[in-house]
Amino acid sequence: MLAVASVSEGIQLRKNGIISPILVLGATTAADVFEGAEYSLIQTICSADMVQLCEKAASALNKQTEVHLKVDTGMGRIGIRTEEELENTMDALRNSEHVVLTGAFTHFSDADGNEDGIRYTEQQFARFLNLTSSLPGNIIRHCCNSAAIHRKPEFALDMVRAGISLYGYPPVPENNLNLQPCMRWTAKISYIKHLPAGEYVSYGRTFKTVSDIRTATITCGYADGYHRCASGKAQVLIHGKRAPVIGRICMDQMIADITSIPEAAPEDEVVLMGDDGGERISAEDIAAWSGTISYEILLSAGSRVERVFFE
Repeated sequence: MLAVASVSEGIQLRKNGIISPILVLGATTAADVFEGAEYSLIQTICSADMVQLCEKAASALNKQTEVHLKVDTGMGRIGIRTEEELENTMDALRNSEHVVLTGAFTHFSDADGNEDGIRYTEQQFARFLNLTSSLPGNIIRHCCNSAAIHRKPEFALDMVRAGISLYGYPPVPENNLNLQPCMRWTAKISYIKHLPAGEYVSYGRTFKTVSDIRTATITCGYADGYHRCASGKAQVLIHGKRAPVIGRICMDQMIADITSIPEAAPEDEVVLMGDDGGERISAEDIAAWSGTISYEILLSAGSRVERVFFE
C-alpha cells in the first residue's frame, strides 16, 4: 500500500499506472471526495459528516469506497478523540451502503523525542488500542512512523508508515540503524568568471572579494527549493571538493568560489546534496545552514527539479 497527503497526489499516481492501494492521509474534504472515490483512493474519515460525504460521492458513482478512521490520541491535529465521536462515526458507517471501513490509525507526535516523549508515545498507543477495541477485527490498524518503527517495533500492529527512513536518514539519534542516504540533488555550472579583489557578489552586496577569485554560477536557486537563508553558509561539491557558496542565493542561481578547484568547467555537475568522491553533503548539513530540519530539506526540491528514480 502507498500513502499520500492529498487526493491530487493519489490521482497523479493512478494516472501513471499505479494500481496498488493508495491511502490519503489527509482528512476527506467536500472538494476532493468525489475524485477520491472515482480513482479508488482510500480516504481518511474523522467524523460522521465525512462518512456522509463519502457515501454521497460513492453512491453517485455506484461503487464502493474504502475509508480508514483517523484517531487523535494526542497529536491534536485530525481524528476522533472520544467514544461519543467514535460511536457517531460508526453509526454513519452502518447507515452507508457504499462506504466500507477497512482501517484505523493514529499518529505519534513525539516518538523521536527523549524518554518523556517515549512515555507519551506509549500512552498514545494505549489510547489507540482502547478506542479501537470495538472496531471490526478484520480492519488494518497502523500507528508507527519512522521513529516508532525503530524504537517501538512492538507497536507495528498490521502496517507501518515509513517516512524519513525511506530516504535513508535516521529518524532518531541512535547510531545503530544502518540506514544509507539514497537521495542526491545536483545542478550544473552554467558560467565561470574571474573576479578581482574589491568586487561584490550577488544581491545586497553581502560578499566582497578580498583577493582575486574564480567563481562558478550554478543552476539552482530558491525557486528550485534551495533555501535562501543558507546564503553565506552553504557549500557544494565539485569534482569531489568543497566550494563555499558566496553572496546571496538568487531565485534561479547561486555562486560558488571555485578558486581551489582549477579543473572546474562549465557544464560540470555540482552536488548540492549527496556524495561526490570522498566528500558528502547531507540533508542535516543543509538544514544546519538553513536553520531548519533535515525533513524539510529532503522535501524542498521544487517541481521544476527533475526527478530520476533508481531501483
